[in-house]
Amino acid sequence: MANEANPCPCDIGDRMEYGGLGEEVQIEHLKAYVVKPSTPSDKAIIVIQDIYGWELSNTRYIAEKLAANGYIAVCPDFFVGKEPWTPSHDWSIFTEWLKERSPTDTQKEVDAVLRFLKQQCGAKNIGAVGFCWGGIVTHYLALNYPEIKAGVSMYGIIRDREDRYGLKFPVLFIFGDNDSYIPLDQVHVLEAKLKENCTMDHQVKIFPGQTHGFVHRKNEDMNPEDKPSILEARADLLNWLKKYM
Repeated sequence: MANEANPCPCDIGDRMEYGGLGEEVQIEHLKAYVVKPSTPSDKAIIVIQDIYGWELSNTRYIAEKLAANGYIAVCPDFFVGKEPWTPSHDWSIFTEWLKERSPTDTQKEVDAVLRFLKQQCGAKNIGAVGFCWGGIVTHYLALNYPEIKAGVSMYGIIRDREDRYGLKFPVLFIFGDNDSYIPLDQVHVLEAKLKENCTMDHQVKIFPGQTHGFVHRKNEDMNPEDKPSILEARADLLNWLKKYM
């Protein structure tokens, strides 16, 4: 199974060769990549980046997959022009780097994107899908935005809030059991606490042998033994959104 030493290997496969179907637009104070389905839709998904930023091809690839399934997909620059993490960064400074890019300090950006989707795209049903850093944002949205219909949080978890279990919309949490960034015991605590305290529908799903970042790696980089898990997780993502949107 995939076993990268890098604590956050979300950038694997970022040299993706595909024809981008979307366009970059300005949404108030931030940029975004927007992909629309081939037929009109009032359903939209906010696709939330990992630490490698909104321009990472892996994330835009998922946005295009969502558009192909009938959703308006918008991937905003939640770092608002600040430098994303890169493979050349020194992991010893990661905590300091993250202080200026808190995933739970994103209300201004989320509100701008929601206005854009409602007013300019005609979206009536909005969901959220996030990876890594964006998975934490998705968890944050679930605690604060009941107007959102559904969310899928992949390898992201809020760890420092006592009220982190009061979900306001249905959320599917996806993890790999070989994630060096999110220990499995934290995932089990999340699952138990949600079961104990959360009345909203939710699911915590753990994929054996998978590491951080496995869901949004490009097809060409899949190891044969990992491919079934990757495809299953992507199907779970789509099925969850379809169920609640």
